[in-house]
Amino acid sequence: MTRRPNTVWTLVVTSLAAFMVSLDNLVVTTALPKIRADLGAGLEGLEWTVNAYTLPFAVLLLTGAALGDRLGRRRVFLAGLAVFTVGSAGAALAPSIGALIAARAVQGVGAAFVLPLTLTLLAAAVPENRRGAALGIWGAMTGLAVAVGPLIGGAVTEGASWQWIFWVNVPIGLVALPIGLRALAESRASSSRLDLTGAALVSAGLFGITFGLVRGESHGWTSGPVLSALVLGALGVAAFVAWELRVARRGGAPMLPMSLFRIRGFSAVNATAMLFSLGMFGSIFLLAQALQNVYGYSPLQAGVRTLPWTAMPLLIAPLAGPVSDRIGGRPLLVAGLILNATGLAWMATVLSAHMSYTSLIGPFAVSGVGMALFFVPIATVALGVVPTRFQGVASGANNALRELGGVLGIAVLSSVFSARGGYASPASFIDGTRPALWLGVIAVGMALLAALSIPRGGGLAAGTAVEDATGVGEVEPGSAARGEAVPAAAV
Repeated sequence: MTRRPNTVWTLVVTSLAAFMVSLDNLVVTTALPKIRADLGAGLEGLEWTVNAYTLPFAVLLLTGAALGDRLGRRRVFLAGLAVFTVGSAGAALAPSIGALIAARAVQGVGAAFVLPLTLTLLAAAVPENRRGAALGIWGAMTGLAVAVGPLIGGAVTEGASWQWIFWVNVPIGLVALPIGLRALAESRASSSRLDLTGAALVSAGLFGITFGLVRGESHGWTSGPVLSALVLGALGVAAFVAWELRVARRGGAPMLPMSLFRIRGFSAVNATAMLFSLGMFGSIFLLAQALQNVYGYSPLQAGVRTLPWTAMPLLIAPLAGPVSDRIGGRPLLVAGLILNATGLAWMATVLSAHMSYTSLIGPFAVSGVGMALFFVPIATVALGVVPTRFQGVASGANNALRELGGVLGIAVLSSVFSARGGYASPASFIDGTRPALWLGVIAVGMALLAALSIPRGGGLAAGTAVEDATGVGEVEPGSAARGEAVPAAAV
């Protein structure tokens, strides 16, 4: 007998899980100086503390959704939640930076299996006439995770220790698992197939590129290990593209149909998302540390002082949503990117070792408003540039590429930081951060150019022969889960 879902408890479990895995994107940022001091980590170790979570999270998003379609969404969701909980305990117990990085990678794998399925499970459990309200609560929870991540990280680190930013996940996971076992209903898409070869190729390729970028400055860009990692990573990504094309030609189900990139709007919106994340979140990685390393704030004080930036999406999104419905998402995207670039340039201009925090309030707020205006329409625009049957893959790809942009942003901007400065003194930290911020401005500016190339009103003319243009067939029945994998506000 098929289990009937409990609507209220399904909302509680899925929203809580989405909050938890979204929170871990940014919660660690204000704890990085303490982690550096306690574990003797350098810049490279801090980069991997963040990237070890976001890299598998991004790469395995589509795979997590496909596994849910094939093996059962309830089963994969609960398995992912268990893996995330175990990874959190491992991170809290980590005796060294290497152990912490490994545990963060386990967390990232679990998160990739949890988040793609929260919306699918929730949408199936809630009656259609109440679905909008339920999804609104879910979206608010993920937006709240982004806004309060640095604040919670700072408060927990200061009030207890940095280990407790991971320990708090454990009781939540232990409570959510039995509730999920009782409340969630199982569902699957039996025709869904797994592209495990594609997932392995893109994972290996992106790991190689990230590894090379992280180690390049400290070990030399032409050193054997760094050069080998970059070359092998690029070959891995190229092999992934070739494999996906081969799977499509043979009538299979590629993880990411390459032929969708022939649609101008699809290519443009994905370039926009990736470049935005590269510039914005690489900057957040450095500035969150600057508040403590340069200006002497405690972790909690630093978290509070990021709120003019990180809390803006929570405040602006309810106002921007109706505007986006009336005028379309593209104008908001463009306005948001202009404000983001302006805010980052303002920060880079005023940043100095002796300035007061009040000098950062203005640029923080401008960037925060811009971030909100970007987050609100990006998912809708990503769906609007492709036909309905491809919306699952389109949104899933957009979310994954945004996460990957954050990974590359931390690696690239940190390389600039270490080339021009370091942790030796406040002045040295500023000397490295300022040129890194200018690179962030350039990345967001390139995202703006990509956004301007998104066709107005979607990008597909009426009657377009999309199957001929894309070369891909119908999206499989469960693939909508891939499209709703990550909310627009989940960084």
